[in-house]
Order: sequence, then structure tokens, then C-alpha cells
Amino acid sequence: MTMATPIRCRSTLPRRDAQRGIALVMALWLTVLLTVIASGFAFSMRSEAVAARNAISLAQARTIADGAVERTLYELSRPKMLDAWAPDGQPHRWTEDGAAITATAVDETAKVDLNVANEALLKGLFMQVGLLDDAAAARIVDATLDWRDADDLKRPNGAEESDYRAANLKYGPANAPFETVGEFSRVLGVTPDLYARVGGSLTVFSRQPGINPQTASRDVLLALPAATADTVDAYLQARQDARVAGLPVPFFPPAQAFGVGAVAVWRVRAEATLPDGVTFVREAVLRPVADARRPLIALAWQDGNRTTIPPTMAGATATPDTTNAR
Repeated sequence: MTMATPIRCRSTLPRRDAQRGIALVMALWLTVLLTVIASGFAFSMRSEAVAARNAISLAQARTIADGAVERTLYELSRPKMLDAWAPDGQPHRWTEDGAAITATAVDETAKVDLNVANEALLKGLFMQVGLLDDAAAARIVDATLDWRDADDLKRPNGAEESDYRAANLKYGPANAPFETVGEFSRVLGVTPDLYARVGGSLTVFSRQPGINPQTASRDVLLALPAATADTVDAYLQARQDARVAGLPVPFFPPAQAFGVGAVAVWRVRAEATLPDGVTFVREAVLRPVADARRPLIALAWQDGNRTTIPPTMAGATATPDTTNAR
């Protein structure tokens, strides 16, 4: 009699352990995935919160800077007393609602007017500040005059419609006064480098053939045919010393044939910086008029670039104005 071999039952424990292991791995991956999603959501919310906070701060800084422009206009319009502000480029600083504010104002005759400036003054600017030689400066002057005059007659070194077509440009001279300084960059022969050098010394708002040496920047004073770097630097120091001492600003002899008085067109720059570091700069060109309902006309109103203004700076070179007149 033979004995039956006992039947062995295969254990289910290894299979259950494997299933538990897979479930654990899936749970871990799901946890990681949820963590990544939650982290991304938190980062997105934080970024949006920071962006919203920055937008609010920027709006506050913009409002304060615009208010600083209004205050500057008020101060300039006050009777000329000892504490009255003058459009001479001197910075005025104060704080308001925790914001640090710096405002400057200068009359627009501190710059060279593209539409009516003396040809010698334009040429001097292109040579001394634009670093062009005599022949190249003469070409730019004639091309500038051809752009702003109403006729199609070409000056000896100028450029009219046919010259722009020959240069493969899709536009020609306006044959009308410049509306903005930025339009000067379209004149045939004006390179980006030249525009960057001289644009801050140009205007279309003074309507004067000369400049006011009492407020003009160093670059503008260098444009005077008889001026040199040494005489300009010496004059700038004497001008600042006179202002600090409360004395009349001295006369600059090289400006004899090109000097004009100040006009009631003011370029105002107001910079507001909040405690969190957000800064906004407003630049405006304004002209007062005899209308009680609208005492001032904004000729230009634009966002400016932040710059460092030394306490003794006057008539600094500004960023080229590319804003359309208003």
C-alpha cells in the first residue's frame, strides 16, 4: 500500500506583499505629484501677489510724481519772492507719505530748437557733441533744414524726396516743422549714435533761434561756436557759485550772438521713490496761458528714466524726447 503524497497549498502572502508594495509606490508618487502641484500653485499665487503689490506701488509712485509736477508748477507761478522756485534746473527735494521726491524745472530755451535754431548753433552741436567733422555736420544741418522747410528745393548738402528714395527709405522729408525731437532720427544721415549724443540737447518747444546760457547744459553751451570745454566748465562753476550765494548769474561771453532770455515754457521732471524702492519718473513740458479755466497746456507728458541727480546739478542733459506733442 502506497501512501498518498500530501498536496501543498501555494501561499498567497508574497502576492499580497507585492500588491502592498505597488500601492505604497503609487501613494508616494501621488504624494510627490500633489506636492509639486501645490508648490507650483503657491509659487504662482506668490508671484501674482508680488505683481499686484508692485502694480499698486507703481500706481502710488505715479500719482505722487504727477502731484509733484503740479506742486512744481504752483511754485513756479508764485510771485517772485526769496523762497520762490525758479526754472533753473536746481533740484528740490521733500518727502510725502513716506515717498522721497525730487523735482527739477528748467525753461525750454536751455535746449536748441530744431525748428528755428541758428544754423551755426546746430552745426556746433553736431560737431562738438555729436562728434562729426565739419563736412558731415554741414550735411546734417542742410538735411535738417530741408526736412523742416516747406519747399522741395535741395540745399547744397541737403536731402529731398529723391535722396530718401535713393537710400531705399520708404519715407521722405516732412517739409514741415518737426513735431517731436524723435522725428530728427529720421533725417537722412542721422545715425542712432548721433541721435543718442545730441537728442537730449534738442527741443521743438522753445521757438527761439538761440539758447539761454543761464540754464543751458554743458553740451548745449559747447554748441556755441566760440565756446571751449575750459570756458564752459569755468562758466558752469561760476554759475553754480552765484546761485548758491544768491547772486545774479554771470554772463557767458560766447553766447553774445546766440543768447536769448527765458521763455514761459517749462520742462519739469519729478521722481518719486516709495519706501519699498519702487520709483516712477514723470517728465512734462508745460506752457502757461492766460485762461483761468485751463492755466497750463501740456506740450509733452511722458514717463521718464530714473537718473541720479547731484545736489548741485543744473540744466543736465535729458533723455531725448520722443513723445508726440499734446
